[in-house]
Formats: sequence, structure tokens, C-alpha cells
Amino acid sequence: MGIYEYTRMPFGIKNAPAHFQRMMDTILQEEILEGWMVVYIDDRIIYSETWEDHVQYIDRVISKFTPINLKISLKKCNFGQQELLALANKVSGLSWTVDQNKVAAVLQKQVSKRIKEMQSFLGFTSYYRNYIKNFAHITSSL
Repeated sequence: MGIYEYTRMPFGIKNAPAHFQRMMDTILQEEILEGWMVVYIDDRIIYSETWEDHVQYIDRVISKFTPINLKISLKKCNFGQQELLALANKVSGLSWTVDQNKVAAVLQKQVSKRIKEMQSFLGFTSYYRNYIKNFAHITSSL
């Protein structure tokens, strides 16, 4: 009988990000569970207390990628950063704060009286709900 295995995305590219995320989570499961790595699709953030640890962590990731032929683009990498922008957040040390450029975009966005546009606005601003105390209460009247 045999086993049929897909060699391409069978239902088009719409499911590719989910498959890629699942693959990254599987490959880097130990590193994520050890708490020094965050993976979101093609963004991988490695954080450490010392430069030596940082180099060791990078080496571990590369050693996992090499045998399965995953490539890393050095021109897209930043190593040893004290601060960086990731997923619309500013990451510095152990803290995640809002990127001020994104706050400016929220403040400049016009609030509409149309239902669809209001829903769009709430969806746009709800990304920052973790940074706004009582966000649900504030937006409930909208």
C-alpha cells in the first residue's frame, strides 16, 4: 500500500506560516523551554546574561539548523544587541515596552462612527491591550 507524503503545500500558501511556526517550535523546543529563546515564525530572539552564554546559545541553534539544511541570513541578523525592536515591541533587558512609533500611529488614526471602521480600529488598538490598564473597560463604550 505505502504512505503518501506531501512535498508541497497541498492547500496553497495560506497555511505556510502555521506550518513554518510548528516546524520552528519542534526544532527549537528545548531552547524555548529552557527560557532563553523566543520564536515567532521567522524571528528568533536569543537572550542571555553574558556574551559567552550568547555565543553558546547561537552555536546551539546553528548546530540544530545545519543538519536539516536550514539557512540563516547573516545580513538579517543582529548579534549581542542590548535593545531591539521585535513584533512591534521594544525589547530591552528583561522588559518589553511599546514601540513609540506604533503609539504615534495609534494616536494619529482617526476614529470613525461607522461600525466596520470602528471594529477595525479596535482590532488595531487591541494589540496593545496588555500595556493599557482597563483596556476592555475603556473600549467597551466604543
